Amino acid sequence: MKKLTEFEINKKLEKLVDWEYYDNALHTDFEFDNFKDCMSAMNRIAFECEALNHHPEWTNIYNTLDITLTTHDADGVTELDFKLAKAINNIVEVEEE
Repeated sequence: MKKLTEFEINKKLEKLVDWEYYDNALHTDFEFDNFKDCMSAMNRIAFECEALNHHPEWTNIYNTLDITLTTHDADGVTELDFKLAKAINNIVEVEEE
C-alpha cells in the first residue's frame, strides 16, 4: 500500500470529522457516557479492524478512547487508514460538521 503525501493526507482530512494528522499518523479521541459504552464501541470497531486486517493503536481510560492509525508496512498513512477512520466514525456515529 502506497504511503500518502502530507498534501494528500491534509486534503482527505478536510472530509474526515474529528481526526488530525501528526507524528506520521491519524489521531482522534472519543468520550462516551460511561465505560460500558466505550467498551461496546471498541468491540464494534474491533470487528471492522479484523475485516480490514488493519489494527489501530488505541488506549482506553474509563470512558475515553484514544485512537492512532498508521500503516507500519508503508511507514506512514495510507488509504487503508482513511478507510478505517471512516468506518470508526460511522460506528461511533460522529456528526458531520
